[in-house]
Formats: sequence, structure tokens, C-alpha cells
Amino acid sequence: MDGRIRSIHLTTNYGASIDKYPAKQHTQAVATKLGVDDGLIYLLGQYEFPIEDSDQSKTWRQRRYFYYCSGVDEPNCCLTYDIKTDHLTLYIPEIKPERVIWMGRGSTKQEAEDKYDVDTVRFNAQLSPDLAHWKTQNPKSTFYILHKDHRPADKLFEPPNVDSERLMRAVDLCRVIKDSHEIALIRRANEISASAHRAVLEHLSKFKNEAQIEGLFTDVCISKKAKQAYGVIAGSGANASTLHYMDNNQPLKNRQLVCLDAGSECQLYASDVTRTFPISGSLSKEAREIYAIVQDMQESCIEKLKPGVRMFDLHLLAHRIAIEGLLKLGVFEGASFDELYETGASRAFYPHGLGHHVGLEVHDVLNLPILKYSKKEDSVPDARSWLSRCRQDNPELEEGMVITIEPGVYFCQYELERFWLSSPLYSKYINKEVLKKYYPVGGVRIEDDLLITANGYENLTTAPKGEAAFEIIRNGPITNECLVCGDYV
Repeated sequence: MDGRIRSIHLTTNYGASIDKYPAKQHTQAVATKLGVDDGLIYLLGQYEFPIEDSDQSKTWRQRRYFYYCSGVDEPNCCLTYDIKTDHLTLYIPEIKPERVIWMGRGSTKQEAEDKYDVDTVRFNAQLSPDLAHWKTQNPKSTFYILHKDHRPADKLFEPPNVDSERLMRAVDLCRVIKDSHEIALIRRANEISASAHRAVLEHLSKFKNEAQIEGLFTDVCISKKAKQAYGVIAGSGANASTLHYMDNNQPLKNRQLVCLDAGSECQLYASDVTRTFPISGSLSKEAREIYAIVQDMQESCIEKLKPGVRMFDLHLLAHRIAIEGLLKLGVFEGASFDELYETGASRAFYPHGLGHHVGLEVHDVLNLPILKYSKKEDSVPDARSWLSRCRQDNPELEEGMVITIEPGVYFCQYELERFWLSSPLYSKYINKEVLKKYYPVGGVRIEDDLLITANGYENLTTAPKGEAAFEIIRNGPITNECLVCGDYV
């Protein structure tokens, strides 16, 4: 295989023209990464399960590894791929007529064949005899699964002919590089997220609490048939200093900023967008100073994106810019830039990584991160080892990756007082009186999704930011635009 993804277009029997998700070619690429000529890949979709002691079901969410090789967003399915014969089979549940009136139904075989890029569609009841037949025809071939507990219960496949170690890595190696179909879905997710972010900015002056921000954001996304890629983070004031704050229930009164980290997904592909903005539409002196530092951190890192660059080096660049900015403001004192950098003092205000992959998960392909950390979890921040915790054997960026760049500066009073200001080593670097002026800022984070191209990058995120966003807050809504549908009326 040459690794290229072709566009697959079809017209169904029902007259609808659609583009098929390139599942077959994804699966072929996975087999190539496995580096074998035969064997059977077996992937489970997500099955429906009831909540304990309830007649309600758990919220259903498709397994992303299954979706990557099937394009199927329906429950209770699975697939097999015969590597030697290049044959991809989707197994679906049979429709139970007596249940349709209660729960609706999934696809028929004909509908599934029309919708999905597979060679054959069969019913789940046929899986066990099909596996037994394959085993008879291929007694020495390997059965590839993601996890040990994904092995079929009939014990047809036993070690050493079962491999639960290599399949996940093979899929991960494929998933880190997005094809044109995947990029189009991430781009669309960003477009929807941009509409929702803009709606929040336009109506912010009417809002009294964080819940209204979350409510409007999700309303716009749902109206465009998009789910949330992750829980909405709408932290105002001091709440903006909590990285994954999700209570979203506090009043906005007497607070300066909102950090809104929220993104939709399109056909399971995520966007990840963060904007920080003043509730009044105008930044205070302190907020403007911190926003300028974070803006410089993000813009300086983005402009260096291209294949061959290491995220690790950009991560360190962001720290250097943060240190320079906080030194100029007088938050840091009593030490040179070099001393602050070598001791890792900037982690007091910038404690997280610069970015991550985005795709079928908002934090995509966790087993192949673009920023690697040591696995040791310290009970308190070990700032002296910040360079070793962010390991230097980090991969280079490649064309086709989609990543985030999301620097931030935060003033988490609890954490600063718990560790940094009580430490004999680090407390001498922080001017406590100057610091007090910045606690009301809470935190500033700015995040975009970037596609790595052959010669640089393309920013897929179009949500307003900076002064353009602040102006929208001051001007309010466009009166002739429908808030939910986004159409002009």
C-alpha cells in the first residue's frame, strides 16, 4: 500500500449522496503497521449496559479503536479483518421487531452495506461459527485483539496464537497521522465550536453565572447536530486557575475573566478550543499584562510549527517567555532568568504541557504523546526535576498530525500557598505583594488546533480571540442572525 486515502463517494438506494468514512483503508494501514502477511484482527464496538440498580442504560459512547477501522457509530457491533484475504467483515445485531416501537432500531444489512466501507455485513449470531471456520482454515495464524479480555468467550483462540500486545500500537501509529477525511471532520468540529464561542461572546453581557455560558455553548453545538468532545470548562475569576474546572455554577459578578475551554465533535472527531475573555469586554491592567504574556507564548510557538520540530522544544520556549514576562511584572524577583529557568520556578504559574494530539479523542492517542512525561507522580510538585519529568526523548512533529498549542499562566492561590510560597527554595523568587494583585485574574489559557503541513502549519481553529473577541463582547449580538441555527433571517 502507498498509504494514500482515496475519497469514497456513493449514492445510496434512498437517494442520499454521502462520503463514506475510509474504514477499509484505515484497517489496511493497521495491518501494514503490524508487519504480517496473515492473521485475523478482531475489534469490539461498545455494547450497551444498564446502570446498576436501575432500568436506565449507561451513556453510550463508541469505542474509538473500533470506529477507526469501521466508521460505525452504532452499539453492539464488532468486526474482523482477514489480513491474508484483505476482507473486512462488520457484524451487527439483528433487529428485534418487538423492540423497535420502544427504542427504534439500528441499521439493516442493506443499510449498513450502503453506509459503511466494509466488504461484508453479517449478524452477530454468525460471528462464532465464522470464527470457528476461520480457525479451521488458519490453524497456525494469529488472532489480534486490543485487550486480553476481548478474546471471544468460546475459547477458540488460546495463547500463543492470541496477540493482545501489538494491535493497539499499530492503530495508534496510524491514528497520529490524519487523512483528508479526518482533517475535514476536525475542521468542521472547529467551525461548530467557533459558532458556539462567538455566541457566548455576543450574549455574555446578559449572563449572570457560569451555567449560562455552558448552556448557550452546548445549545449551539447541539442545534448543529454536534456533541461535546469533553466537558465544558467555564471558569470565572479564581475558578479560571483550576485547569479542569467543571462545576460551572458560580456567579460572574465582581469577577474579571472567564476561561472557556469547550469544543464540539463532528462524527466522533474532536475539536479542543480555549478562549479567555473579560466579562466586561475590557481587560483590567493586570489581566491585560497576563493575557499579553500568554498570547506571546502561543503565537511564538505556533509560528515555529513544521515537520521535524519537537514539541518539547516549544514547551521550553513557552516557559522562557513566561519567565521573562513575569520577571518584567515583578512577580518573580531575587534571581536571574537562568536561575529561574533551571530551577523550574515557572511551573508555579504554568504547570501543564503545551499541547497534545487531537482526533477521535480530544487527547488523542495517549500511548504516543507528543510530550512525554515520567510516570512517577509526586505528592508535591518537584520543580527541580521539571526537565526530567518532561522527557527529552520526545518525537518530532510530522505532516498530517493535528495538535493543540495551549499555553497558560495561572494564579491558583491554594497551590501557590500550599507549596510554592511555603518552600524555602521557591518562596524567595516570588514577590508576595505583587502576586496579590494578580489573584483576581485567576488564569489565562489560549488554545488552538493546528494541522502540521509539509512546510509549516494550518490553524483549524476559527473562534475569535484577543481584541477581536473583546470587541464582540462590547458590541453584543448581531440582531439579524438566528442564535441557534446560525442563519441570517
